[in-house]
Amino acid sequence: MIALSQRVLEASVTVDSQMVDHISSGILVLLGIRNDDTENDAKYLAAKTVNLRIFPDDNDKMNRSLIDTGHELLVVSQFTLHADTRHGNRPSFTDACEPERAEHLYKTYIDECKTLIGFDKVRKGKFGAMMKIKLINDGPVTIILRSKNDYQ
Repeated sequence: MIALSQRVLEASVTVDSQMVDHISSGILVLLGIRNDDTENDAKYLAAKTVNLRIFPDDNDKMNRSLIDTGHELLVVSQFTLHADTRHGNRPSFTDACEPERAEHLYKTYIDECKTLIGFDKVRKGKFGAMMKIKLINDGPVTIILRSKNDYQ
């Protein structure tokens, strides 16, 4: 499982010209779920995400997390993070999880984040939809987090 995590000043998700959700200051996560990921991977990665210290402290050092700051989290499913481009020019998505199982793990990740930082602090895109994502990256700060499973 991969969480491409971007510190943002704001971010929003739109589907069919309708805004689905948005956050002000916080983290936008593009979440890629692999076919062999488990609920443990989702929970591990959720904890890594909300504890990721990428917000400045009083000395302007990246030393504070979502838990410390009270900022929000926006999670968007992104199966293309598991694209295999080693052969040819057309990406293969054979490592990406099938939709039904991926949606379950996506919800597990979101639910764990809600438990850790509060239900009112976590927003999400629309799973499986063609989404338009707007963001203002802060820094820019972009960090790739991987579940334990993704390092095997």
